[in-house]
Amino acid sequence: MTQRNAFALALLALVPLLLPFSRAAELPILLGALTGIYALARDHRRLWNDSVSRALGLALGLYSLAALISAIDAIDAEKSWTTAIASLRLLLYAIGVRWLLLEAPVHYRWVSLAAALPVAAWVLDGTAQALTGYSIGGPLDADRLSGIFGADDLKLGPLLPALAPLLLWPLFDRCLAAPSIKTVAFLLGAYLLLTLVVLLAGSRAGWISFALVSGLLGLRVIERSPRLALGIAAVTITVVALIGSVAYQQSEHFRARVDRTLEFRTGNADHALAGRLPIWRTAGAMIAAHPLNGVGVRSFRFAYPDFAAADDPWVDPSGTHGAAHAHQILLELLSETGVVGLCCWLLAGWWLWRLRRGALPGAAAALLVLTFPLNTHLAFYSSFMGIVLAWLVALMGVREGPR
Repeated sequence: MTQRNAFALALLALVPLLLPFSRAAELPILLGALTGIYALARDHRRLWNDSVSRALGLALGLYSLAALISAIDAIDAEKSWTTAIASLRLLLYAIGVRWLLLEAPVHYRWVSLAAALPVAAWVLDGTAQALTGYSIGGPLDADRLSGIFGADDLKLGPLLPALAPLLLWPLFDRCLAAPSIKTVAFLLGAYLLLTLVVLLAGSRAGWISFALVSGLLGLRVIERSPRLALGIAAVTITVVALIGSVAYQQSEHFRARVDRTLEFRTGNADHALAGRLPIWRTAGAMIAAHPLNGVGVRSFRFAYPDFAAADDPWVDPSGTHGAAHAHQILLELLSETGVVGLCCWLLAGWWLWRLRRGALPGAAAALLVLTFPLNTHLAFYSSFMGIVLAWLVALMGVREGPR
């Protein structure tokens, strides 16, 4: 492996490894962005003539464009302009990684391992915390599994299931390439441990994401063998139901989350949704008042008091700010970037959809699950989610290299 191979692989491998550790993941993003600047200065024609580079650049360029347009008349101009300009580093990171891969392709297996191993480590760490009460991130002192992210940063629940395809898809492909009891056991074992950790992590958004992952994986099995799919589905549903039943009986916090979710049946939707209905109503008011380009990326919390109801529980007593973001991707995009921003995202999604064939196994599925609109979400213009999004887009640009 050449130095260029190793550098490209490091830029892809370091992001998920460093994600749980505060802003540490900014380091590979910065290095990739500097590489991207060099690549554009030296090889911009080659990059534009490469269809994959062009698609990645257009997709993340539209992500930044939506932010820049929203900042023109943002409620908090400084915050929106800072966020919009900073988003350009994500575009440059993806370009830098793609350029390195053009210069020195890296074999699928290495990149797949770099993406899958951190996810596997989070699963094992979460399992250890479920069994012992301790993980790399510290003791279990929150109301759910926190894993390597720690009890003061509960991102394991929503993020792990979204990235699960990066672990499950290569294991499934391995089963197809070398079917044996061992390869099937690895796949089923990984799936069941994921199920356990995702359930006990207590994020209902994560539960929906993992249900979507399970459905997508089931479709892959059906494509290969419908008869086998029926048997696997029966066994999986039985085991998952057993895990859920045991977790409900043994974990007070898991039982409380399930019971709270079931309050939909009694008509207490706001309590079941963790008080998000006022946030969504306020987001709707922002959209009605700023339909074209929104209130500005990351200006949601500062615009909130002006659009909230008088008795809104999310408004700070000082009256200067409210909920941090809309907690739902469509509402976030429409309230912060308007119809213009949503159109930019749809165009970006179209470009990335065209890249799905030949992309790294699991990358397209992970992007789909992460941005699935019928769910609740973390803020997509936050530094954390921006890094995750750009990393997955960069993975979409990986193509088969030499063995």
